Amino acid sequence: MTSDPTGAVLPDCYRHPGRQTGVHCTRCGRPICSECMTAAPVGFQCPECVAAGSAGTRQVTTVAGGRPISAPAITYTLIGINVAAFLYQFAVGVNAVAGDWGMWPVGIAIGGEWWRLLTGAFLHGGWLHIAFNMYVLFALGPTLERILGHGRFLLLYLLAALGGAAASYTFSDYQTVSVGASGAIFGLMGALIVAGRRLRYDITQVLVLLGINVVIGFLSPGVDWRAHLGGLATGAAVAAIMVFAPRRHRVLVQVLGIAAVVLILVAVVSWRTAQINELLLGIGQLTA
Repeated sequence: MTSDPTGAVLPDCYRHPGRQTGVHCTRCGRPICSECMTAAPVGFQCPECVAAGSAGTRQVTTVAGGRPISAPAITYTLIGINVAAFLYQFAVGVNAVAGDWGMWPVGIAIGGEWWRLLTGAFLHGGWLHIAFNMYVLFALGPTLERILGHGRFLLLYLLAALGGAAASYTFSDYQTVSVGASGAIFGLMGALIVAGRRLRYDITQVLVLLGINVVIGFLSPGVDWRAHLGGLATGAAVAAIMVFAPRRHRVLVQVLGIAAVVLILVAVVSWRTAQINELLLGIGQLTA
């Protein structure tokens, strides 16, 4: 039996009977051994008091409700996927892969190949095409990912890509094959403008970049400006839902808002699918 310098017998740790200790939890006063003690600003605390203190501490979140991040892992992962897909295109044949996986309205409407609405956003038509898109993703992605958090940033990117594909599918010639991450990239620009307004950032450079690319899209032949505008609108809408949702009901508002965006995209794609089927049916009757 151990005693302290005054001769008093030391108590046992409340969690480990038989382990005598002279240390007490500074919050509850219970005796704790070296295995149970956690350093606190003043003295040591027992496991229960540490857990209670953690539960009462408000978790830090971003303006959109995501967890703060240390590195933009999703941005770098998306760049890696796009580059890997293009290297595969380069090895197999850029046009061949685009034909099999690009956004082709006939394949979607007639063949039921719905995945083309998303896979086309990870393919590119050439080195300059992917270089520009990945540069913008590298430049804007990390800032936006830190604002939104990993999960919300990935969701925004994919929805913007789908929004761009839906616009291209709906308003382009049904025989045209479209590829490129431009819809998602324009979505990031739109999202950063919205989030920047919410956080009172200086968004002048993003506005200039957006303006230049919108003009280039309209003036350059072969550029799918419809996908650009669709991605831009979708990205801005999703970002607004994420960053302007009231804190008290943030998750509910975000879920309902994003569900509404998805339903709109589904409705647009369904309408276009019916239109293409009717058009091709009419052509078939004329040639029969």
